[in-house]
Parts: sequence; C-alpha cells; structure tokens
Amino acid sequence: MLQLTNLPMPAVVDKTVVSLAGLGTALPPHQLSQSMAKTYAKALLGPRYTHFDRLAPAFENAGVDTRYLVQPVSWYERDHSWSERGSAYLETAPDLFIHAARSALADAGVAAEDVDVIVTVSSTGIATPSLEAQAFKAMGFRNDVQRVPVFGLGCAGGVSGLSLAARLASTRPGQTVLMVAVETCSLSFRTDRLQKADIIATVLFGDGAAAAVLQSGPAVTAGRVTLGEGQEYLWPDTLAIMGWDVDDNGLGVVFDRSIPGFVESHFREAVEAMLDRADLTLGDVDRLVCHPGGAKVLEAIEATMGLAPGSLDAERDTLRAQGNMSAPTALFVLDKVLKSGQSGQLALCALGPGFTASMLPLTVAPS
Repeated sequence: MLQLTNLPMPAVVDKTVVSLAGLGTALPPHQLSQSMAKTYAKALLGPRYTHFDRLAPAFENAGVDTRYLVQPVSWYERDHSWSERGSAYLETAPDLFIHAARSALADAGVAAEDVDVIVTVSSTGIATPSLEAQAFKAMGFRNDVQRVPVFGLGCAGGVSGLSLAARLASTRPGQTVLMVAVETCSLSFRTDRLQKADIIATVLFGDGAAAAVLQSGPAVTAGRVTLGEGQEYLWPDTLAIMGWDVDDNGLGVVFDRSIPGFVESHFREAVEAMLDRADLTLGDVDRLVCHPGGAKVLEAIEATMGLAPGSLDAERDTLRAQGNMSAPTALFVLDKVLKSGQSGQLALCALGPGFTASMLPLTVAPS
C-alpha cells in the first residue's frame, strides 16, 4: 500500500495581487470659468447657431464651474484644420503626459527607469510615435520598456486602461506598470458644424491627464489599494450614442441626448453583470466611484443604483472643478475618494463609446 505520510507537502504558492502604488493628475495652464465659457460660446456660436439661446441655460445647469484648456482662449476663436489640431495635440499632450506620470511616480516612490510597461490612453488626438515615445527622453524610461498605446475608448478609457494595466501587471510578479490617460477635448471645439452636441461639448468638456502606478507581487506585500479584474459590458445597437465623427476639419463629438435616460434604464444591469463576473454583488460594494459624464448622468446613476441624491459627491466636486475631461476624469474622482479616507470594496465605473460600461473592483484597506 502506498504510504502518504512521509511525502513532502506541496509548497504554498502565494497569490499574486496587483496594488495601486501611486496616483497623479495634471491640468493644463489655461483656466476658463463657466461664465466666461458661456460668454465666448455665445460670441462665437450664437450668430451662427439660431437655437443657441435655447441651449444657453445648460451652462448654468451642467454642474461645471471651471475647466482647463491646453490653448489660450484666443486659439479657439477661429476654425482649425485637421493639421492644425494635430499640431496642437503634439505640442500639448506630451507635457500633460509628463506631469501626470511624474506625479504618479513620485506618489509611488518609483523612478521612471523602474517602469516595465506603459499603457497610454488617449482618444482626442493622434500621435505616431505615440505619447509615451514623445515623452520618452524627458521621462527617462528604459530602452526596453514595453509600450501599449490605446485609442478610441473615450470617457471609459481611464477605467478600461487601468483594467488593462492591472491585467498586464498580474502576468508577471514584480512588474511595475504605468498607466497614463491624456485627453485634450478642447482641441475638437468646432464652430463650423453647429450641431447641438457641439454646444453641449462647450458646456461640459475640458482637458487633463491622470496616471497610475501599479505593482504586482505576493499578497503579503500588497499595498493599501489592491485591484481586481476589470470588466466591460457593451450594449448592442448603440454605436450612435457616443463617439467621434471624423471629417476634413477634425473630430466632431457624438453625444446623444438619450444618454441620461439610457443610463437610468440600463446601467444597473451592466454593473450587476460585471460584478457577478468579478464574484461580487452590489451588496459587497461600499462605494461606487463613477466617471462624472455630466450632472444629468450622475442623477441617472444615483436613481438607477438606489443611491440618495447627492451621494456621488466626489464626482460632482470633480465635475465642478475641472469639467468632464473624458478618460482621466474617473481617476481624478478616485484620487479624491481615496484621499477622503474611504475604505472597503470600491467599484470604479465609467461609460464610453461602444456604448460600453467599464468597471474595475478595488479593495481599500483602512488607512
């Protein structure tokens, strides 16, 4: 008979976890109040768009007090070609990348030369070589750093990009992954199309960048914030809800008026499905951390998720102070929530072109 008592026990392999080691944000230099945005928009668009006065109250109701722009206001006073917009992107986006990345690396206590993988998220401009290559020399990354540029995720890009970075970090213990989301929404300001979406874009959108440093290793060495497996949920037949139109003059925003109603009707089912795939339930979640697409979108999220009105306070504070910066905005909110001392099970959420919901579970130990 086989004797088992003397056989060596298999070694216990500690699970590899991914920790959020650092967060950083960056804003461009040109600040614009909402009242001045309305004044400029009326001067530039009012004479051309006959329904401007009917849409003007949106400036007061959007929940935005100020936003930041990569160009001075005078740049937006005339029409621009694709080439001019592309040049402006290449002039400004790398600086935002550098400032956000340096902030996150400093927060993590990590040097740029220690980064193994860079995930760069941006949907408001095109750069080839991509932004991490544009910033390579100034940052001091290693020659063998792996580069993963991601385009087209729009407002969901911060959450989906962070999920992708976490997945890459988990494949090899000891890896350091830097994720940077950079968006220059204002460079797509259009005075020629004169569609309602272009007016709403001037109401909501600003520019900014955010970065995160992720590190993988044994659970016993995990930091305060650990990341689960990110999930996505794409609804069929929703391509026209959000995205970009592309024409000879640049990118034209697609931002359908149905978004708040769609969110109120469908967001909960997506969150529940994504949590289920992550072996979680709504009852496990201590706080949703949401991309603030707009005041009406936040109200719709609170309604469908059964949250008290005003519960998403960090989201509203971010929208008020910086506007909707697309992909980086969710990380601005996360930074604010973590600094408030929030702990427990979090679910970082955003909506973007597709039409897609993106969700990343985060577990935060008490500070």
